[in-house]
Amino acid sequence: QSAWLEKHIEWHLLGNHLFANAKALVFAGLFFEGRAAKRWLSKGLEILQREIPEQILDDGGQFELSPMYHLIATEDVLDLVNAAKAWPGLVDKDVVEHWKQTARKMLEWASVMRHPDGQIALFNDSAFGIAPEPDEIFSYAERLGIEFEPPSGALQHLEHSGYVRADVGDAVLFADVGRIGPDYLPGHAHADTLAFELSLYDERWLVDTGCSTYEVCDERLRQRGTAAHNTVIVDSEDSSEVWSSFRVARRARPLDVKSEVASDAVAISAAHDGYKRLKGRVIHERVFKLQSGELVISDELDGDFNSAEANLLLHPDVEVREGDSSVILTRNDREAEIQFDGDQFGVYPATWHPEFGLSIPTHRITVAFTRSMLTTTIRWGN
Repeated sequence: QSAWLEKHIEWHLLGNHLFANAKALVFAGLFFEGRAAKRWLSKGLEILQREIPEQILDDGGQFELSPMYHLIATEDVLDLVNAAKAWPGLVDKDVVEHWKQTARKMLEWASVMRHPDGQIALFNDSAFGIAPEPDEIFSYAERLGIEFEPPSGALQHLEHSGYVRADVGDAVLFADVGRIGPDYLPGHAHADTLAFELSLYDERWLVDTGCSTYEVCDERLRQRGTAAHNTVIVDSEDSSEVWSSFRVARRARPLDVKSEVASDAVAISAAHDGYKRLKGRVIHERVFKLQSGELVISDELDGDFNSAEANLLLHPDVEVREGDSSVILTRNDREAEIQFDGDQFGVYPATWHPEFGLSIPTHRITVAFTRSMLTTTIRWGN
C-alpha cells in the first residue's frame, strides 16, 4: 500500500488529501526499514515542509475554513508528533518542534470555534461525528505534552480565517466574515458570507445548516446555497456561485472587516461583493452589535435589487411562535424575542443537518427587505 501510494499521491486534489498522503508516507517511512522506507519518509517530510505553511494559516486555522476539517488536520499534526516520539531520532528535532508549535496554534483555533456545548460551529462543510470532538483533541495533545492557552475575552477575531467569536453575558456569537476558502480549492465552501451562529445560555439557538451529503444532487446544492444560511439572499441568487458537489464559480469577497470592544459591547462589521455581479451591482453590508441581553444585526444593500430576504435557522429544540410584530423563541423554559423593523416576516419549515445522512426538521424565520436597510433585534433574559 505504501509503494502504491508513493506513485499515486493526490496532487490533483491537494488540500487535506495531499496532507493525509504525506502523513501516511511519514508513518510508513518510520515503521519500515530499507531504501524504500527512507524514500517514503523523505517524500512525506518534503511535502509537509511545503504544505504546513500553505495549509495552516497564521491564526492556526486549516485553510479550507471548515471547523470539521480543521479538527481532522489537527489530529494529523498530533499524530505526526506522536509518531516521531514513537520512533525517536528519525525526524529532525527542529521539524518535530515546528509540528508542536503548529499544533498549539491549531488547538487555540479549535478552542475559539467551539460552542459552549463543546462542539464545533458548523460553517462550510462541517458535521458532527466525523472528526474527533474538540475535547478528544485537547486530551490527545495533553497526553503528548503539548500545552496551549485557550484564548479568552469578549472578542476573538481569527483574521486570517475570517471568523469572529464574541462572548457577552449569556451569549456567544460566531460570525463568518472571511473569504470562502483558498482560491484554487473552494470545494468545501458554502455560499454563506456574513452568516452567523448564536448560542444562548450555553445552548444553540440559531444554527448553520450543517452538511449531510457529498453526493452530486439538488440537496447538496441547497445546503451549500445562501438561502440555507443565516445571512441575506438577493434576487434569489447565491452570494457565491456553488455548483456540482465541490465547485464554486464567482465568489464573494469580504470587504471592510472590522471588530472592536467598546462600552461592554462587541461590534463586528463587514461587507461582501458577491452580488456585485448582478445587474444592480449590490454590495451587502452587515453590522453585529452584541451586548448583555441583546444582539442587533443591521443589514444594508447598496445597489438595485428586485427582492431580498434575511434568514434565521433555528435549532430543532427551539420552539417558535409568531406575534403581531415579533417572533418568540423558547428553549428549556427560557425565552428570546426577535423583532424586525419591517412587518413582512414569516416562519417556515426547514431542516438542520448536524451529521452526514441526517436531516432534522426545524424552522426558519424569513424576513423580506422592504427597503435597502433591515434591522433585526434579538433580546433575551428580560
